[in-house]
Amino acid sequence: MQAKFHRAVLGAVMALGLQCAYAATVNGVAIPDSAIVDAVRAAGLPDSAPAREAMKQQLIARELFRQEAAKDKTLDQRPDVQALLREARNQILTQAWLKDHIKPAPVTDAEVRARYDAIVATLGDKEYKARVIEVADDATASAALARIKAGEDFAKIAQDISLAPSKTAGGAMEWLSFKVPVQEGKTQNLPLPIAQAMASLPPGAVTPAPVVLGERRYLIKIDAVRPTQIPSFDTAAPGIRQALQAQALERATLTLVTGLLTKAKITQ
Repeated sequence: MQAKFHRAVLGAVMALGLQCAYAATVNGVAIPDSAIVDAVRAAGLPDSAPAREAMKQQLIARELFRQEAAKDKTLDQRPDVQALLREARNQILTQAWLKDHIKPAPVTDAEVRARYDAIVATLGDKEYKARVIEVADDATASAALARIKAGEDFAKIAQDISLAPSKTAGGAMEWLSFKVPVQEGKTQNLPLPIAQAMASLPPGAVTPAPVVLGERRYLIKIDAVRPTQIPSFDTAAPGIRQALQAQALERATLTLVTGLLTKAKITQ
């Protein structure tokens, strides 16, 4: 009797374990919970019951497709499929080789601190929240300025006609700070004429005339001005470290490519 009880308990535990481990099975092939969690994370979705359910259904469909494709024994004989398989294999091998041979230098705490201090040193007393409209010619700029003077919303005009990447946000830019008077190379990567225009405008004002920069014309509005808000080192450090790591990876990659080029025989 006791043995039967133990077997029953063991069976229940095993059944519960299988239920926890596998979210679904497709013709006997298990789809584990861990695969669903990984897929949700890879898709950048919030880890929620609806997201997991949606991803589970996608994985079930994918497994059904895989099983049906496996039944067709002629697929891997097709030239186009063979070419794709070779390309996939080459990509996998290349990525594995690069992972083994690109060794970026580690970013030290001292480097992060130095970059933070250098960034803080470039900031001015004030920071500006601006909007920008970028157009291709004087006529378009003049027409846009006339609409603004007539009372039309700057953000709406930016969405309508701007060529800048910020057009979908109504031309809105991030908060920016730089020392005044504005100096070339010390404008947080803004073109000097645009930074000068921003520093000259009070909140709510728009440039009275388009700013000319090469082939493009710019209209700028200042939404707000405030004392510069400097994030603490602890707040800024993760982003700075990530940027420095990306730069280290780029340098290591360039070094590797340069070394390979010096040894290769290339004809063009």
